[in-house]
Amino acid sequence: MVAEPKSRVREMLQSVRAKGMNTSFCVAGAGHGGMAMAGHLAIMGFPVRLYNRTDEHLNGVRWHGGIKVKGQVEGFGRINLATSDIAAALDGADLVMVVLPSTAHREMARKMAPHLRDGQVVVLNPGRTGGALEFRKVLADSAAAACPVIAETQTFIYASRATSRHEAFIFAIKNRVPLATLPAFWIPDVLSVLNPAYPQFVAGSNVLCTSLENIGAVFHPALTLLNAGWIEATRGDFDYYTQGITPSVAKLLEQVDRERIAVARSLGIATVSAREWLYLTYDSPGTSIYEAIQNTPSYRGIRAPGTIAHRYVFEDVPSSLVPLASLGAMLGEPTPTIELVIRLASIMHGRDYWAEGRTVERLGLAGMSVEEIRRIVSGGTL
Repeated sequence: MVAEPKSRVREMLQSVRAKGMNTSFCVAGAGHGGMAMAGHLAIMGFPVRLYNRTDEHLNGVRWHGGIKVKGQVEGFGRINLATSDIAAALDGADLVMVVLPSTAHREMARKMAPHLRDGQVVVLNPGRTGGALEFRKVLADSAAAACPVIAETQTFIYASRATSRHEAFIFAIKNRVPLATLPAFWIPDVLSVLNPAYPQFVAGSNVLCTSLENIGAVFHPALTLLNAGWIEATRGDFDYYTQGITPSVAKLLEQVDRERIAVARSLGIATVSAREWLYLTYDSPGTSIYEAIQNTPSYRGIRAPGTIAHRYVFEDVPSSLVPLASLGAMLGEPTPTIELVIRLASIMHGRDYWAEGRTVERLGLAGMSVEEIRRIVSGGTL
């Protein structure tokens, strides 16, 4: 990936900002999140292209000419192009919103590499842990000639479901979603082109912060695996959080959280605990995760997955826990509980999540000091 002078990229971003409502979006992914995002953007009046790897999943959008959205947003969004041709999808798009499972980011970067252009903004929605770093490393390894701007969000902005191949339901849109770029000095420029569509996006400090604030790493994998017997016996017929998180399960989740916070601290990143996050997000009081969960009305009635073959394991383990453990190993910060969860997941799924996951090698950070890592995310290059 060729480095481009700051002034040149900033000039390109300013030209995109000047387009206003003519800013063109490519939404990569036609699943629950991608359908909601593409439909909402089109309803707002932006030109939208929709990309999906499986072409037949786009037939409904093509037949109807767009996406019907219900819920918090109501209307019909006309889609300019629905295609499985990545070159056609990216051609002319100013902003590329990647709305795919984080395990697909690596392959998506390989596919995009020959077709991206200078100053094009690619946003991972969300990045999970290390998403922007991994994406940029793949572009560099692919010898991509262009210099796009890579960004990631801390979480996905929508709570949504695709109700058919041409319809989406938006339950809620988050009020505030931190976003960071790699490197961080592009954050104000990227927000200036994104905020007309999404004023909810706010400045994160850097991609280490957005990555290490990934609370799903604490709640999803260990909780699913520790409830494997109950999930398989009932096909998920119980309340995932309020019944699945017992006092004993909560103790293990708290240890996973302590190790996450310790890895963040070793990189100079201050982050809230999962218990504090519950209070800040849902006003849930409690001296432990167990108490806070029981005091979170929003979690009541949320049912467990029907199987442990679920994204809470096959996505969150390689894209959230493996990078935490790998960073911890490199920085001398032990993560025995996180490593235990990774091993349990690998055994139960019959897969090697260490081999599949985002290690420091795949993030382009192997052998680096804390100072070198922080220089990369703030303003250096890979």
